Amino acid sequence: MQDTGSRRLRVHIVQPPPDDALSALENLLDPAVDLAVGPEPAPTTEILVTGRPTREHLGVCPDLQTLIVPYAGIPEETRKLLLDERPDIAVHNLHHNAAAAAELAVALLLAAAKSIIPADRALRRGDWRTRYDGAPTLILAGKTALLLGLGAIGSRVATACSALGMEVHAVRRRTDRPHASYVVVHPPDALGQLIPCADVLLVCLPLTPETRGLIGVQELDLLRPSAILVNVARGAIVDEAALYHALADGRLAAAGIDVWYRYPRTSEERANTPPSDYPFHELDNVVMSPHRGGAFRTEELEEQRMCDLATSLNAAVRGESIPHLVDLAAGY
Repeated sequence: MQDTGSRRLRVHIVQPPPDDALSALENLLDPAVDLAVGPEPAPTTEILVTGRPTREHLGVCPDLQTLIVPYAGIPEETRKLLLDERPDIAVHNLHHNAAAAAELAVALLLAAAKSIIPADRALRRGDWRTRYDGAPTLILAGKTALLLGLGAIGSRVATACSALGMEVHAVRRRTDRPHASYVVVHPPDALGQLIPCADVLLVCLPLTPETRGLIGVQELDLLRPSAILVNVARGAIVDEAALYHALADGRLAAAGIDVWYRYPRTSEERANTPPSDYPFHELDNVVMSPHRGGAFRTEELEEQRMCDLATSLNAAVRGESIPHLVDLAAGY
């Protein structure tokens, strides 16, 4: 690491990473980064690393310049707090989990398209009938994929869909940003015209005031009955009741869902918390995943998180631009 001289950068991580991950981070950091960990940051903290800072955190750190959210997206309560209390603070996030989330999106798509879960469940009982009775299967080659969002996750999903032989379209707010030649990019106001043409709708958007409830009854009714919806973004982007009834009534062929409407609030609730007010678990045309796309802790994923965090902190201490700046007004 290069030595930045007498300049020091005071960084505080609120939620401690595992010990081995923390050690890896410390080994990657510029020597001029002073790193502290724990629930109470020092008043001299300049960069705070947490997804959910409190009003007390902001009050006790008058020198705070930057917040780094250690995952993709920014919680709505965090966005509102900063806009109300400290709009001067620069906010950045990490995209270390983009590959993991994109891979899970593809896994959910394939499982839903090929009825993998019902067929697996039946064969475990010795029941082979799904091989012979035409269990619902969507051949993806030659079909149309419509991605909502073309960021770090959506771009990877688009690549996979193209590799499967699909025609790929995407809706994004910033249509002038670079994108792969095999993706046709459209502005948000084209969504109503695009949905009826989609065989697969993949939700890869951040949750913002504009995207909350973006896919509701009207949008789901525009989809073909043979279509599949995959959501690896945030549950609230898709209307909960509308999605359940479309799947239960057969107006939507299948769904792969990694993000939900109800989450455990304590460690005790983790073993017994339904993810929705509606019985999605009773539907064979739903593949359910407990928000594992980028949130599950594995040694490899934590290593990637620490590498991304070190890149951001080292850039800051050297006076360089920190990656992944968040537009608080837009919400991502």
